Amino acid sequence: MEISKEKMVRDVMTRGVITVSFDTPVSKIARILVDKDISGVAVTAPDDEVVGVISEIDIIKVFDQDWKELTAEDIMSPFVRAIDPETTINKAADIMRDLNIHRLLILHRAPGRSYGVPVGILSASDILRAIVK
Repeated sequence: MEISKEKMVRDVMTRGVITVSFDTPVSKIARILVDKDISGVAVTAPDDEVVGVISEIDIIKVFDQDWKELTAEDIMSPFVRAIDPETTINKAADIMRDLNIHRLLILHRAPGRSYGVPVGILSASDILRAIVK
């Protein structure tokens, strides 16, 4: 089960990133996670810049609070670790290991923008699936 260390993230990432605006209620985000069977979403500003991420654990942390009053901005992690689709799987795995994180946002730099547009997400599960194929 040897995976090419030079295989690119674009070849194994999950395409399409579910995003929510920073003012989306937590109750709606929880519903999206369940309905889409995903473990996280990207949070975007009005200009579509990614400003944070929310995972299932972020919602669990506020389990005992009023989800109708809380928004994405209130619970998101502003630490967004993103990589380019041309990054190797080996490099992505190193980043995940070094930062002790389970997913990386994949951003494509659009001409004329100072930030990237989310095009995919790479989870530890995506890497494992690529290894065992």
